[in-house]
Amino acid sequence: MEVKASLKFARIGTFKARLVADLVRGMEVNEAIKTLTFSPKKASGMVKKLVESAVANAEHKQTIDVDNLYVKTITVDEGPHLKRFMPRAQGRASGIKKKTSHINVVLAER
Repeated sequence: MEVKASLKFARIGTFKARLVADLVRGMEVNEAIKTLTFSPKKASGMVKKLVESAVANAEHKQTIDVDNLYVKTITVDEGPHLKRFMPRAQGRASGIKKKTSHINVVLAER
């Protein structure tokens, strides 16, 4: 049986989030949470909360043994860009794209 959790519009670029997602893909849940706890990346906190949310979803279902869960799939997709402007010299402005991500986690039983 599978359990899902998702985080939409996370304020981090997809490349940075995928580095963290690749760390925990295929790991046992307890091992993944330990790895994410001590990872210095910004995205590791987001992914850790997402994995914990998926575990809470599994506990709520009460048909899945939480001790046997592992990270089956974790995907990071691109979200919409927030368009901002930075003032520059001589009255000009240059654009800035603040990137967002959609992160999806699927946990399954072994």
